Formats: sequence, C-alpha cells, structure tokens
Amino acid sequence: MSTPESRVKTKIRAELMRRGIYHFCPATGGYGRSGIPDIVGCYRGDFFAIECKSGDNKPTALQERELQSIRDAGGVALVINETNVVVLTEWLDAV
Repeated sequence: MSTPESRVKTKIRAELMRRGIYHFCPATGGYGRSGIPDIVGCYRGDFFAIECKSGDNKPTALQERELQSIRDAGGVALVINETNVVVLTEWLDAV
C-alpha cells in the first residue's frame, strides 16, 4: 500500500521522466547524510532538489537547513505536496 507521500514522489518522478530530466532519489538509510531532499537532479544546467510532503506536513528543521544550503549554493530547492505540484511544472516550463 502506498503512502500519500509516496504518491507525491511517484507523480513528480513521472513528470521528470516524461520530460527526460536527469534525477535520482538519494539513499539515506544510515549511509547518506540526514535531511537530504527526496529527489535531486539537474535540468538545463540548474541543480534542483525536491522535498516531497503530503497534506500539511512541513520539512523538519534538518531538511529546511539542507534546502537552504542548496539555495545558498545557487540551486533550486522546492517543497512539493499534492496541492502545489504546479510549482514544479511552472519552474520546469520557465527554465
């Protein structure tokens, strides 16, 4: 059974694949760095990271710190849920 957050990830990954955009989901499970966004990639020279959430869930403080570090480095960091997927498609269309 899929979770609401996994359905958001599936929808986002489908859009990225449809457009042929390089991306991956970093493995954390004790081997990676905690707080890394769910999906990272590169599109037309822009590094991007997406933290997927469901409903009213918000990123943790650690996730927010990682997202801000990406923005500070010149990357694009988005928090996407079921209701704002259009933010991602609008950014992709604008790049």
